[in-house]
Amino acid sequence: MKVIFLSEVKNKGQRGDVKEVPNGYAQNYLFKNGLAEEATPGNLKKLKEQQDAAAAAAEQKLVDAKLLKDEIEQKEVEIKTKSGDDGRLFGSISSKQIVEAYEKQHGIKLDKRKIDMSQPLKSLGYHKLEVKLHQEVTAVIRVHVVEQ
Repeated sequence: MKVIFLSEVKNKGQRGDVKEVPNGYAQNYLFKNGLAEEATPGNLKKLKEQQDAAAAAAEQKLVDAKLLKDEIEQKEVEIKTKSGDDGRLFGSISSKQIVEAYEKQHGIKLDKRKIDMSQPLKSLGYHKLEVKLHQEVTAVIRVHVVEQ
């Protein structure tokens, strides 16, 4: 019997897969637990529409991320903090502070977990940091740390 998996079933199939399984297994386990439905022409058409909608949504997310990248890379964020004579900061600038300052200055909300900072910023001047906006899109933001 051909079935459409509604969720992942270990060693059998992923969500959206159409596979041939034994009748008893389909009726007694998959259908009863809501893990699959029969692969009728109507259900196959519904699955195709869902896959098309998901692909369109993924494509739209990619386009939005590319537009956001262009907008982000044209701007820089300025953070004022106290520092010593040699340009070293008292403390450091974290990704959370960068995100808050970016949202305050430009109105663009970024995810602090997506900023690639191996270490916090500890000196005055310009710094370039990568921000992962999408699986395929990475933007570079400029952070200008100035003395208060």
